[in-house]
Amino acid sequence: MSSERIESETVMTSSGEKDESAKGDQPSESEPPEDMEYSGHRDQLLGCSPTPERVEKLAKALIEAYKAVIEYREVPFIRFGDLDAQELATAFIAYPVVIKPTLCCVNVAQRAIERDLGVSFDTYSFKITDEQARILAGYIKPMLPPTIAVPALMELDRYFWTDKEMRARKGNWERTVTEAINKVSTGVFRKRKFTCEGEGFEIDAAYPPKGDKIEIAVDVKRIESPRDIHKRADEIINKASKFKRAYPNGKFVALVYYPFPTQHINVQSRLQSAFIDGVFFAGETPSSVATAVDLMVGKFGVKKQ
Repeated sequence: MSSERIESETVMTSSGEKDESAKGDQPSESEPPEDMEYSGHRDQLLGCSPTPERVEKLAKALIEAYKAVIEYREVPFIRFGDLDAQELATAFIAYPVVIKPTLCCVNVAQRAIERDLGVSFDTYSFKITDEQARILAGYIKPMLPPTIAVPALMELDRYFWTDKEMRARKGNWERTVTEAINKVSTGVFRKRKFTCEGEGFEIDAAYPPKGDKIEIAVDVKRIESPRDIHKRADEIINKASKFKRAYPNGKFVALVYYPFPTQHINVQSRLQSAFIDGVFFAGETPSSVATAVDLMVGKFGVKKQ
C-alpha cells in the first residue's frame, strides 16, 4: 500500500468523524477532558509512542538490514523487488526488529500468520529461528511492494506500536481496578468465567475467586465515546441477565470508565435494570479508582474494617 493511499484514507476517516461528532447534543470525542482524571486521545498517544531508543535502533537497523538493495533518492528506499525470499529471511534473522514494520506494509499481523501458516510467532520478538524466517519470508515476499521508503516503514511501525501500547494501557486499567478492589475487600476477586444456556461469559473481577458460586461479579467496562453508550450498555445488561440466571442470589456490578463526567447520568439511566445491582464510575488516576472501589465494596459489605 502506498503512503499516498494511507494518507488519503486517514484524511477521509478523520473528516467523517468530525462531521458525525458535530451532530446532536452529545460531546465530541475531540473535546478536552472535563476532569483531569481522564486523559484525552492526544495524552494517550504521547504516553504510548515508541521510545527514542527504539526509533533510533529501527532507523539504523532498516538501513543495515536492506543495505544491499537500498536506493537513495531524497530518502532511502528499500527495493524489495530485488530481494528473493532467502535474502529476506537472512535480513529477518540478522535484524529481527525490521520484521514488524515489513509485515505492516502488507497488512500482515500475528493472527494472519497463525491462521495462514499455522505458526505462532510474536511479531515484536527479537528472536526468530531459521525455519520461521524462511516460512515468513516466503509467505510475504509476493505481497511486498517493489520499493518503499525507510521513513514510510518507520511511520507504519510507529502507528502499530502506538496502537499496541494503547490497547495494553486499557488492559492495565482493568488490572488496576482489580488490584484496588483486593486492597480494601475482605475477600479475593479474580477473573472468572461462567456459562449460561451453553454460552460462555467472562467476569473481570469475581468473588469468590473459585468454587461453584459467584457471589459478586464486577464487569469492568471502558466506554470511550458517546456513540458507544448504547452498544456497551446492551453488552453489560446482557451479561448481567445471564449472570442472574446462572446465580440468582449473586450481585452484579458495573464499574465504568467514561471520560465525560457530566454525562454519567445518561449512562446510569441506560444501565437501569433489575439485573444490575450497582453502577460506579472511575477515571484513570489511582485516587479515582480507589474512591469508586471503596464505594462499591462498602455497598456490598465486603470492605475491610
